[in-house]
Amino acid sequence: MADSPLASLTKQHDFLVAIDSDGCAFDSMEIKHKECFIPPFIKHMGLQAVSKYARECCEFSNLYSKDRGANRFPAYLKALDLLAKRPEVIARGVQLPALKGVRAWIQRESKLGTKTVVPEAERTGDPDLKLAATWSQEVDANVAATVHGLPPFPLVRECLEKMRGHADVIVCSATPFAALKKEWEEHGIAKYVDVICGQEVGSKKEILAAAVAKGYSADRILMLGDAPGDKKAALDNHCHYFPINPGHEDASWKLLHEEALARFLAGNYGGAYEQALIDTFDGYLPEQPSWPTVA
Repeated sequence: MADSPLASLTKQHDFLVAIDSDGCAFDSMEIKHKECFIPPFIKHMGLQAVSKYARECCEFSNLYSKDRGANRFPAYLKALDLLAKRPEVIARGVQLPALKGVRAWIQRESKLGTKTVVPEAERTGDPDLKLAATWSQEVDANVAATVHGLPPFPLVRECLEKMRGHADVIVCSATPFAALKKEWEEHGIAKYVDVICGQEVGSKKEILAAAVAKGYSADRILMLGDAPGDKKAALDNHCHYFPINPGHEDASWKLLHEEALARFLAGNYGGAYEQALIDTFDGYLPEQPSWPTVA
């Protein structure tokens, strides 16, 4: 990751806090997916005849399930797979795109984003990758045009201020860097973080692994996130995890501000205290949708 923002990260404190952005620091998940991601997905994937069900599947996989917060490409492939199992879609005889080229690409590429799918589509000429690249470019344009004026959740700024002088802080997100930079600078909180790492750097697991390699002890790294993938990235690297519970974000940041951050910096966050928070978090998002499916 010599060319990534992490290359400029200099360890100044023993503690490191990694913060997800969408749905964690900012209440931006709903507007991004419902206004910026899903309409062009329906358009480019030819899902007009089953748009109602496509929208439900996309919202479930990206917002209301244990896949919440995943990178756009695997998450929207999951939505297609859910759509293929809906009796209503099968009854209408709609031909869904298989996107085999995209499925193969995500197996060989960890930096999943517009900046990698576009050149890969050009290099291979794969029609599936071309379709995905067109959709992803439109999503980025929609986000740039639509998502603004969304402040961070209450107490985010205050928590960042409390971290100052005690921990190094990074943004660890699957969102493109340009959007992250814009959002964090727009609200004057970019000054509290040392580096901003988006999807171009790699997966969240890879970002945290690179942070560990900077000399931080894994048990002195805390990942803040609102999705099971954030938890997995932290625990796979033997780091601590603090959940921002979906639908209860204000209360989560209040707990961090009043209690949990101090426990982490004092070295007594792990164990039963952390596990209780994770157990509560795990109960918020289902794995399977509520509607009937065909095996």
